[in-house]
Amino acid sequence: MATLEECRAALDQLSRNMAKAADDTRAATALDRSLSCRITDLDVTFVGRLADSTITDVVTVPGTPPDKAQIRLAMSGDDLVAMVGGELNFAKAWGSGRVKVQASLRDVIRLRSLL
Repeated sequence: MATLEECRAALDQLSRNMAKAADDTRAATALDRSLSCRITDLDVTFVGRLADSTITDVVTVPGTPPDKAQIRLAMSGDDLVAMVGGELNFAKAWGSGRVKVQASLRDVIRLRSLL
C-alpha cells in the first residue's frame, strides 16, 4: 500500500509533468479548477487548485472535505502512484471502476490526456 508521502510525491510529479507538457497537451493543462484527490485506502483527500498548467495550494484533509471540488478523483494510493508512473492507464482504470471521477465531461476528456 502506498504511503501518504508516496501519494504526495506522485501528485508533485503529476504537477511537474503538466508544467512540462508538450504543446498538444498544453491546452488540456490550461484549466482553472478546484481539484480533490481522495485516497480511499488512506482515508485522506488532497485538495488544491489546477491552474496555470500545475497543481497548486495542495493540502491534506482527513476523510472527505466538506466543500466539493470541481474535479473530484477517488482511488487507492497504489493506483495514483501507478497512473502517474505510467504503469496504469487512466481510461482503463476509470472504465473498470478503479478510479472514480466526478467532473464535467469536458474536464474528464482533458484529464484523460494528462494521466
